[in-house]
Amino acid sequence: MCRWLAYSGTPVLLDTILYKPAHSLIDQSLHSKLGVETTNGDGFGIGWYPDGGGGDGTPALMRDVGPAWNNRNLRELSDHVTSPVFFAHIRASTGTAVQQTNCHPFRHGRWMWMHNGAVSGFHAMRRDLALLVDPALFGEIEGTTDSEVMFYLALTFGLEEDPPGAVARMVGVVERVGREHGVEFPMQMTVAVTNGATVWAFRYSSQGASRSLFYSSRVDTLRKLHPDMRFLQGVSDETRLVVSEPLGDLPGAWNEVPESSYGVVQPGADGLYPFTPLAA
Repeated sequence: MCRWLAYSGTPVLLDTILYKPAHSLIDQSLHSKLGVETTNGDGFGIGWYPDGGGGDGTPALMRDVGPAWNNRNLRELSDHVTSPVFFAHIRASTGTAVQQTNCHPFRHGRWMWMHNGAVSGFHAMRRDLALLVDPALFGEIEGTTDSEVMFYLALTFGLEEDPPGAVARMVGVVERVGREHGVEFPMQMTVAVTNGATVWAFRYSSQGASRSLFYSSRVDTLRKLHPDMRFLQGVSDETRLVVSEPLGDLPGAWNEVPESSYGVVQPGADGLYPFTPLAA
């Protein structure tokens, strides 16, 4: 499978989150504790929104087919890029090719998407699922992964207007098509999606045994628990991380996302809600 993190809050150097924690995402690329595989070396990607805006508002992407742990370009970029919202993903292929267009995150306009998990039986149902993608969007699909098809199905079903509803309809379609192909438990996913202002994170599987997903505690709570942590003094109360597995062992810092649920990280109050697939 894969490991990923989503950051939203006070602009920080990517290095602060990607490299410095004791069990950083870079460390997880070699030593994952909660993933299906210990090593996630089949490529990586980061996507970020420039601090202060600029350009056309779309996120920047850097993706490569090599492992994250020894990529000099990633190390260099992380020391110099500051962002208030960014995604990072390390890949362990579930059967599709190791190529740049199969590395996460995926982008459409202002939107980014990344996934850990798999559509079981995807190669058998790939054509049926691809034909359900809006023809106006189909030409943008560059790779061969189930993750990218999931993204474009969600876009087809209204992601830009209603992200939770669109993801629920996407899952409903994948489960229906999967069962038509004799797959009992088609969907396994943790998914993050953002438009640069809000982050949505989903944890769901058809079998009810989803891959791990955690969110960080409120910063004001952590300051009270750990007044000696310098990093906590420099970030806003709205700063949050959503991660496949905790970045360290700081007591009180991490909370497991419940099975079959999704969270919303946004200015103001965040939210945690039940998730149920819908018929598209």
